[in-house]
Amino acid sequence: MFQERIMDTGRLPLFCFFVALIVVFLLTRINVRLIRAKVGWFGDVNVGEMHIHHVVFGVVLTLLGGVSGLIVSGVSDGWYAVTAAVFGAGAALILDEFALILHLHDVYWEEEGRASVDAVFIAVVVTALLLIGLRPLGWEDYDSEPRGTWLTVGFIVTNLVLAVITLLKGKIWTGLAGLFVPILLVPGAIRLARPGSPWAHWFFAPGSRRPQPRKMARAEGREERWRRPVIRGKIAFQEFLSGRHDLPSTRRRSRL
Repeated sequence: MFQERIMDTGRLPLFCFFVALIVVFLLTRINVRLIRAKVGWFGDVNVGEMHIHHVVFGVVLTLLGGVSGLIVSGVSDGWYAVTAAVFGAGAALILDEFALILHLHDVYWEEEGRASVDAVFIAVVVTALLLIGLRPLGWEDYDSEPRGTWLTVGFIVTNLVLAVITLLKGKIWTGLAGLFVPILLVPGAIRLARPGSPWAHWFFAPGSRRPQPRKMARAEGREERWRRPVIRGKIAFQEFLSGRHDLPSTRRRSRL
């Protein structure tokens, strides 16, 4: 099975990236939870009074893995897989502090810090879908006939437009899954936007050009009835893996 699906299809580098991404993320989360609990010798990396966030090591590893991969990709499949694993390790360290990059201050254990876990989950899911052979936007290796080429381009552009609309409506997971299963984009793009989404802000929320209180009330009702329980379940699973993000979001303090 591994030989047929991974080795024979040339997906070994992607598989190594996938494994490294998951393993390094889990090890990083175990490490920072032990640091937070002040267990044994576990502690932050400091140079003098400067705390070195692990996103710094992630940047170094992604550069090392990416540049090395460009060098060895046509030379050795084995070393190419190794560089992909290094790149995956660096990506895990960067994405684990994605919220720090987004907010430009340390929100690791605050509510906003959950964005980092979301980013890792998205990277894992997208990589897994690529690994099993799915292609984004319905792209496949069609023949080079002009008619087939134009049909393919039209199909891809249509899916891309639907994906953008779905994402603007605040349906992140539907939009991302729809990149690989395009039929999901149709209801995602047609149905009512989430109340906090850019689409709602532009078209029917209070403060938009044409506020529609009735539509906004429907969106909020759906959010409370269907979305909130899912979000609570997602947060519970995230915090089981990554620890509780329970510091007040209005306070800026060090990770410990």
